Amino acid sequence: MTTYFFVAASEKFLTVEEPLDEILKERTRNYKENNKEIDFWLLKNPSFLQTNQFADLKAKIPSTPAVVLSTDKKFITFLKLRLEFVAVGEFECPNAEIIDPFKVE
Repeated sequence: MTTYFFVAASEKFLTVEEPLDEILKERTRNYKENNKEIDFWLLKNPSFLQTNQFADLKAKIPSTPAVVLSTDKKFITFLKLRLEFVAVGEFECPNAEIIDPFKVE
């Protein structure tokens, strides 16, 4: 089982209002320079937010959600501090409700 961590907000907030693109490009560049495998993904309207486990969290997001999903808890903590107005969560996968963490609606 793999543990995934994420920050979630509206797609508009993450992709337009915040400089998330810069952060992800810099992290990608750093990973390539250090021959490290990518362990983070930007997902628009991920299916796992539709599960009962995240119903309360999804209700707090004003429009179509987006998440940065990662297996690196420290990176998600950094994003939470950097972006401020995001929700955070985690889950293990696969589980009864989430088979594919990358599936989008």
